[in-house]
Amino acid sequence: MFPFFKQEPQPDETYQSLLDNIMQAKDSLDLAYQNFENATDPELIDSYIYEVNAIQMRYKFLLCRLKSYETAEP
Repeated sequence: MFPFFKQEPQPDETYQSLLDNIMQAKDSLDLAYQNFENATDPELIDSYIYEVNAIQMRYKFLLCRLKSYETAEP
């Protein structure tokens, strides 16, 4: 009806879901780093090291999925 209004294509749900999961993993990683920096008990330090490593692996996995998704898009 109004040709001067440009409609931008909406990203599909899979792409948006990947972006949301990446942002959530980044926030979790930031929080885990803060907890690690403030920990004084050796058992808590070990716990936060495992948590940081687990979240880093998830973050890297999601980034690889996003990259492969972007290269597969036409």
